[in-house]
Amino acid sequence: MTNTQTLNDSLLRFMTCGSVDDGKSTLIGRLLFDTKTILADTLTHIERTSKKRGLEAVDLSLLTDGLQAEREQGITIDVAYRYFSTGTRKYIIADAPGHEQYTRNMVTAASTANLAIILIDARKGVLTQTRRHSFLAHLVRIPHIVVAVNKMDLADYDQKVFDRIRADYLAFAEQIGLQREGHDIQFIPMSALNGDMIVDRGDAMPWYQGPTMLEILENAPPAHSEHAEPFRFPVQYVCRPQASDDLELHDFRGFMGRIESGEIAVGDAVTVLPSGLSSRVKAVMLGNEPLQRAITEQSVTLLLEDEIDTSRGDMIVKTGQAPEPVKQIEAMVCWLSETPLSPARTYVVRHTTRESKAKVNQIDYRIDVNSLEQLPSQGLAMNDIAKVTFKLAQPLMVDPYKTNRATGAFILIDESTNNTVGAGMII
Repeated sequence: MTNTQTLNDSLLRFMTCGSVDDGKSTLIGRLLFDTKTILADTLTHIERTSKKRGLEAVDLSLLTDGLQAEREQGITIDVAYRYFSTGTRKYIIADAPGHEQYTRNMVTAASTANLAIILIDARKGVLTQTRRHSFLAHLVRIPHIVVAVNKMDLADYDQKVFDRIRADYLAFAEQIGLQREGHDIQFIPMSALNGDMIVDRGDAMPWYQGPTMLEILENAPPAHSEHAEPFRFPVQYVCRPQASDDLELHDFRGFMGRIESGEIAVGDAVTVLPSGLSSRVKAVMLGNEPLQRAITEQSVTLLLEDEIDTSRGDMIVKTGQAPEPVKQIEAMVCWLSETPLSPARTYVVRHTTRESKAKVNQIDYRIDVNSLEQLPSQGLAMNDIAKVTFKLAQPLMVDPYKTNRATGAFILIDESTNNTVGAGMII
């Protein structure tokens, strides 16, 4: 195994979500504190802030509540990203807001996560927000779900409380198809405030024999390992050195980009889309270093045996694995903008490195994220999620989002302001 592959396999992106005040920020703070990844000056700062609030113990939630408004209100508004390492694995944590008002923030955090920790207050059980966040995790196809029943210390560490919440959640997961579609769901009782079952097991719950939260994270499968993925290489830039005394570089024509899924090796037959022209890989370069093989999430330069007209926005795929270019897409769209979606307007769809103007063909339905009902809709307001059909001016090379999160996703851009107004998952 190469050093690069080891690095890719050791990184886990995960998010925390749940109802307001379920302890998401405290959980992350406890993880950072107990794994000894907090800088001394940071710890001093939050100790000082905790004393100002009149607290006897350190408020670990302050490690992630970065905005002044969050610290004043005691809630999470923005998505807070934190990084830590245990020596065996690296982590990127996204602390997502719990309130319905910040649905778009949660979708943003979930889009890159490979594991979701859904917190449930042991005293309250499965709530509307729990169901909403589980639906959103299902919508963006996060493959691994950890249901963390927090604040067990306030429920006398009672196993019956944990078992009841587990049964209620599994019944809901079956209802929305979370179990039927291959999502891995694990349950863990814990107390983020006291540190029980986070990094250390503690002595309060001897009836729970499963792994701690850190053990679950350490053993979670790496991204892109859930199923075999086809090779997808959107071209970002065509490298043609101009000013050089090296005669070999005069004929150099490399296609630079990031491998979104799959792998490629020297000698593989490839097809360039949308033209459909085929060739073979002559060389794979990582900087100035030649490789025999490259894998998902590596940024490389591909050289082909044949001169093929290829530019930014084209996609290189393995021959026989090519998706059909399409000029109409159906997608689940989360509307991010304060300006409502208007079917009369033209938007820009940005998919990988390719763009196309798009018009709304129809809005099939809008989803009530609390009741999960499908409602008729003529437009979308901020935080709305709906099934929308778009007509495209230029063909896009897409995969269904459920099989490939990288090439099944896109963003919508307002032509007049250049603002990102929506995020879509292709059906």
